[in-house]
Amino acid sequence: MDFQGIIYLLRIPALLIAVTVHEFMHGQVAYMFGDTTAKEKGRLSLNPIKHLDPLGTISLIVIGFGWAKPVPVNPYRFKNPARDMVFVGIAGPAANFIAAFLLARLFYFPMPDVLKLLLEVTVQINVMLGIFNLLPIPPLDGSKIIPYFLPRQWQQSWYHFEQYGMLVLILLLFIVPGFTGVVLGVPLQFMLKLVMFGIPVS
Repeated sequence: MDFQGIIYLLRIPALLIAVTVHEFMHGQVAYMFGDTTAKEKGRLSLNPIKHLDPLGTISLIVIGFGWAKPVPVNPYRFKNPARDMVFVGIAGPAANFIAAFLLARLFYFPMPDVLKLLLEVTVQINVMLGIFNLLPIPPLDGSKIIPYFLPRQWQQSWYHFEQYGMLVLILLLFIVPGFTGVVLGVPLQFMLKLVMFGIPVS
């Protein structure tokens, strides 16, 4: 198997780690604010299979990035829905960035080349997933933050737009040339430098 084939294979366990951390923290933070929906649906779990999205998984394997199945959240169970959804929204990306930073510390220890490569891919995918989900396009996490900062009279229009968000996202990803490179390129390199700060990787 060539090097690129190995990378494709390693993306699978790396994705499992990244989406599990990401979605679990969404559910955990929602639970902390009083919403038990994720727990009731069996999504407050560290079982990665419960969080995989078929299209997001295929996208990651084929074009290098992807996404998970969103954890169900009922904001009406929160005391302050708009504010609390901001914390729920940023919990996933923040968890990915923290996971990437902590995993990168493992580079201090000697390990076989294949484990080192897996670790590198896992760090990259955690950072990539975190950045991608901060885009303010429904159903990505960034879109959950927007309503809190909108004037009340605009919030309903935003919620109406959310039902078309997935279509917009798919069009941007698969039709607009260079979209992912422009959106993810610079932030990805910046965040990778932060999480890898001080790591002696040859």
